[in-house]
Amino acid sequence: MKPDSSFRELTPAPDAALVDVRFGTQDLRLPTGENLAAALLVAGIMPFRQTPVSGAPRGPFCMMGACFDCLVEIDGVTQQACMLAVTAGMEIKMPSAKGDRNA
Repeated sequence: MKPDSSFRELTPAPDAALVDVRFGTQDLRLPTGENLAAALLVAGIMPFRQTPVSGAPRGPFCMMGACFDCLVEIDGVTQQACMLAVTAGMEIKMPSAKGDRNA
């Protein structure tokens, strides 16, 4: 059962392979090869991060790598989720405030 989300897949592929990933403490099954930010939104994940100064929630905005609002931490490296593809075994979490320079 999918969580409540206002985002939907445009054309769900009937044969899309789902892989296990983790966002924080949540185990997810996402379609391999899909855009990570879009797949997380469809899975009901929001926010992706919080700003270090005010703690304001942030999530994908531009979806083309210009705004840095979709930053996530994967294997200790802060990256833009909109510029990544879903791969099996991803361990995703909100970036730490010290590594989040684009608030």
